Amino acid sequence: MMFTGWRNKDPYQLIATAAFVDLFILCIAWEWFISPLRPGGSWLILKAIPLLFAIPGLWRGNVYTMQWASMLVLLYVTEGLVRILETGANFWMAVLETSIGTIGFVCLLMYLKPIKARAKKLAKERSAQEKTS
Repeated sequence: MMFTGWRNKDPYQLIATAAFVDLFILCIAWEWFISPLRPGGSWLILKAIPLLFAIPGLWRGNVYTMQWASMLVLLYVTEGLVRILETGANFWMAVLETSIGTIGFVCLLMYLKPIKARAKKLAKERSAQEKTS
């Protein structure tokens, strides 16, 4: 089952995964029934699909997925910042999108930071060994 062992996961990983799930739900709800571009929904609902590709990798702690997901989430933050100038429900949806996206981005960076530091240290050690050989 997918949810076994969640207590053993890094808190940043859990929060980032939750943020992507929340962003997916928010995008669907926003463009389908909360405040769609056109009555009855719009094709803008498809903007949620890329998030689905990231969620399983985030849950597993796949470093490569976390790296590209950290860039992907910036698109949603940017959309939120642009649409924050709208009024009514769109304003609040934009605030939520920007907030959730920012939380996800920061958590991904915090999770990746020690991994990147270890990789740099290993590369430095290998380089030093090669020079002495």
